[in-house]
Amino acid sequence: METIKKDMDTVVEDFIKSDHLKKGDVFVLGCSTSEIFGERIGTSGSEQVAAIVFDAVKKLKEKTGIHLAFQCCEHLNRALVVERETMERFQLEEVSVVPVPNAGGSMASYAYKHLEDPVVVEFIRADAGMDIGETLIGMHLKHVAVPFRLSKKFVKNARVTAAYTRPKLIGGRRANYESTRS
Repeated sequence: METIKKDMDTVVEDFIKSDHLKKGDVFVLGCSTSEIFGERIGTSGSEQVAAIVFDAVKKLKEKTGIHLAFQCCEHLNRALVVERETMERFQLEEVSVVPVPNAGGSMASYAYKHLEDPVVVEFIRADAGMDIGETLIGMHLKHVAVPFRLSKKFVKNARVTAAYTRPKLIGGRRANYESTRS
């Protein structure tokens, strides 16, 4: 468990030190606690591991002022657990389901039990995110996703991938992408 905590502290610190998260951004987390233990996704979930991951991303929220979204597993169509405040601010639509370890995943289940006023929504367009254990968060990121290279490639045994987003570059050859405001 200490390895997981250290790994999570490192990847969270990478995001805190970067300039990729702004107050009010949405950060989506996909996490397979089974993969962290070196098992196949969806086979050995652990809310004990979820607690460590949750505490780490909660620090990320506190330091940056972001909104968190915890992705459920494919059994809930990768819906997301968010705070009601987040749902209302981004005009998201609540769906009726409560994630549990065997239908939603240990991470989403833990988040649902530990957020202040949790709800589940079907879709979100996040500004950044982290995928621990190849849970496929891409469907919840805004266009255009840019890979964010973390200093650690694994949280214990699970591959970790991260991204932030940027606005689309439009207009072609004649377009100017640098701000001219002073």
